[in-house]
Amino acid sequence: MEYLIEFLLFFAKTLIVIIAVVIPIILVASLASRQRQHQKEHLEINHINRRYETMSNTINSAYLSKKEFKDKVKKQKKERKAIAKGKVEPDEDKNRIFVLKFKGDLEASEIDRLREEITAVLTVSEPGDEVVVNVESRGGVIHGYGLAASQLKRIKDKGISLTTAVDKVAASGGYMMACVADKIIAAPFAVVGSVGVLAQFPNFHKVLEKNDIDFHQYTAGEYKRTVGIFAEPTEQGKAKFVEELNEVHDLFKDFVQENRPQLDIDKISTGEHWYGTRALELNLVDELRTSDDYLLESSEKSEIYEVKYVIKTPFSERLNPAMATLLKALLFRNRNLPDTLSPSLNDHIFPR
Repeated sequence: MEYLIEFLLFFAKTLIVIIAVVIPIILVASLASRQRQHQKEHLEINHINRRYETMSNTINSAYLSKKEFKDKVKKQKKERKAIAKGKVEPDEDKNRIFVLKFKGDLEASEIDRLREEITAVLTVSEPGDEVVVNVESRGGVIHGYGLAASQLKRIKDKGISLTTAVDKVAASGGYMMACVADKIIAAPFAVVGSVGVLAQFPNFHKVLEKNDIDFHQYTAGEYKRTVGIFAEPTEQGKAKFVEELNEVHDLFKDFVQENRPQLDIDKISTGEHWYGTRALELNLVDELRTSDDYLLESSEKSEIYEVKYVIKTPFSERLNPAMATLLKALLFRNRNLPDTLSPSLNDHIFPR
């Protein structure tokens, strides 16, 4: 117990130093770089078909004769130049596929990039085009992943075909995003599902009581704060908190059911997750295959473009979120569980 108190005192002193010294330095550096920040944001487009062609030529160069390889490359360049000059019409049967990637964390911090990428694609996309979003996430805050799912819905509302690909994991908030699509493909051992809600946090009331430390909390509104990490939880507060979790779970289930009406929602909304093969049997996904295989096969009849919105955040602006993440990991993270709960108990509910 003495060790815990000493640790808390040390932590408080460290926090004071950070507030007094580090944060002002960060603010000054942030203000100095903010004017240049906008210029560092840009859109990167990668023609996937050209990448496949380069890979193929690299392999061909190893076993074709020099003359055969030279003739092949020369023919490819000639065809591209003819199309560029308008002498040959491009294959009109080829549609366009735009590839986006979303690698989510607890805060769904990639949402800013995703919304810019989707906006860019929607400015040029037409019916007949397709958007493939590679989703990789174990879930996180409900409002963050709710917004991410709404961004994907913009694609469908525009009449553009949407496919989500799950190579590793799309659980909880990740599946909330994936289920919006017209089609979900998943690798055989990808983790899918986890349609449930989780809230967890420590409570130090007994520690404070044992050491004669008073904790005062003042609120206006009967349910402004139902449970907390320092106050003694009441039965009424705990019941209200569980009621709020169930309300969020119901919203989550309704959203998934609306987008995947073929699901047995009661069967898959237990908070469990499944691997790709079983997920296919439960209609959580539509096809078992990797995104690599899907895009390679699609390249035969489609022009594929990878779209990436790059935000080069200065180090000074990355430092503060990194410190917050580290602190959260040290104090509140249970590494045996996929999600956790922010100390802002009534503000952040994490779907699990």
